[in-house]
Amino acid sequence: MTAWLQNGLVLLSDYLRAGGAVMAPLVVVSVLMWLLIAERVLFFRRLERRNMPADQARICVRENRLPAPQYAEGAVALLVGEFVVHRSGRPALDRAMLDATVQRLHRALTHRLALIGVLAAVAPLLGLLGTVTGMIATFDVLAVFGTGNAKAMAGGISQALITTQTGLIVAIPGLYMKGFLERRARIVGQRIASVGLNLQREISSCSTSVPPEKEAAPARS
Repeated sequence: MTAWLQNGLVLLSDYLRAGGAVMAPLVVVSVLMWLLIAERVLFFRRLERRNMPADQARICVRENRLPAPQYAEGAVALLVGEFVVHRSGRPALDRAMLDATVQRLHRALTHRLALIGVLAAVAPLLGLLGTVTGMIATFDVLAVFGTGNAKAMAGGISQALITTQTGLIVAIPGLYMKGFLERRARIVGQRIASVGLNLQREISSCSTSVPPEKEAAPARS
């Protein structure tokens, strides 16, 4: 296993060296993009795990209590918990506060997705830059040696093809994952919006009393 890993590292090192200077930013773009993708995948997994039913959400709002611990990381529980903590007890103000909470959660769902798309789009452009530099190196060899130095010519052409290949290898899965994460964000966002509408009706149908200490406390942003 150790020998196999060492051989793999040697091959990877040779591959990166053959691609030239452009391979370093390509590696940085790839690592950063996949770190962001992994963070978003774990984020959506937490939101969708043990999601609170809509009936439980209405009960929590009606009784002015926080969600149960088993729902603590779900998308609906985040909406209910944030609203219950900041609610004022006045229906009109609470409806506006609930709308603001829904919009804030929607922004959190799409956070970093645009950056993932930018990184995925930058990768093939870096690959194209490597293609240009590789062809320039090839033409420099032709200008000095003509067609007599096949090895140097092959090095320039290899650099051009390797950087193009690497840029596409980074970009294609990145764009796919961006679309996948956008679909998950849309599904979770629709669920949050639907629960928000139900809670709006719950707020309109009842006015929750606010504890005296909460009324006395100054408003916090």
